[in-house]
Amino acid sequence: MIVAAHSRARRARLAYMALGVLLLIVAAFNLSSAAAAPARVADPALEELSVREWEALWTSVLMRRVDDAGRIDFTSLARDHADLDRVVAFIAAVDPTSRPQRFPDRTSRLAFYINAYNALAMHGIVDAGVPKSLGGLTKFSFFYLRKFVVGGKSISLYDLENQVIRPLGEERIHFALNCMVVGCPRLPRVAFSADALDRELDVAARSFIDEKRNVTVDPERREVRLSAIFDLYTSDFLSHAPSLIAYVNRYRADPIPSDFKVRFVDYDWTVNAHDRVGAS
Repeated sequence: MIVAAHSRARRARLAYMALGVLLLIVAAFNLSSAAAAPARVADPALEELSVREWEALWTSVLMRRVDDAGRIDFTSLARDHADLDRVVAFIAAVDPTSRPQRFPDRTSRLAFYINAYNALAMHGIVDAGVPKSLGGLTKFSFFYLRKFVVGGKSISLYDLENQVIRPLGEERIHFALNCMVVGCPRLPRVAFSADALDRELDVAARSFIDEKRNVTVDPERREVRLSAIFDLYTSDFLSHAPSLIAYVNRYRADPIPSDFKVRFVDYDWTVNAHDRVGAS
């Protein structure tokens, strides 16, 4: 009888746990569905902005809301996000598919999509009420379920990155795309631009790899600890170098020996809010 009672209690606990997980998933789905995707441009004049003017508008948001450490002032953004709304409204109406004449080459498309991803991620954090973290089920809700409008079509951040941006074949995007969490590359205070994109991506790669939180060499253990970004997107980097160490060495003055063991640092999904995260 005691064994049977324990068995029933265990089954009941498992059932409650399963129900709890199901309710969390449903809640995440409802939260995402309830979050309004950016509307089509309310001000027709916004659609007539040049891409350069739109980049300048995005730069003004970055200069006002992002500090030198890449942390975002979400407190002030939550109070006043009119300029960010305008940046996102432009994305909702204009992209390389809907207005191909504005994006004549791969570089202009790539610069637009990097800026668009970062702006949408910032807007998504504000729209979600500035959560403390995007870990756990929040990650599923934020990246997969939450939808944004890009060029008149609804898309998630996950699909924007993996179906639109990564197929452009530029691995250095992983040093530029920013989902507004601590583990991401440092968010720059100036928009990426087609005219200088190659140099800007090189600067982003070098800056990322120079940070000890992303690349730490331990000579005694003969190992190197790399950001989880190198783990998540290994195939992208290995399409441009024979190994991760070889790739990282492109941007280091002091090369890492090729026989060092590679380990990956856990990704930090804490939202990179200025008032919550210390400068690194």
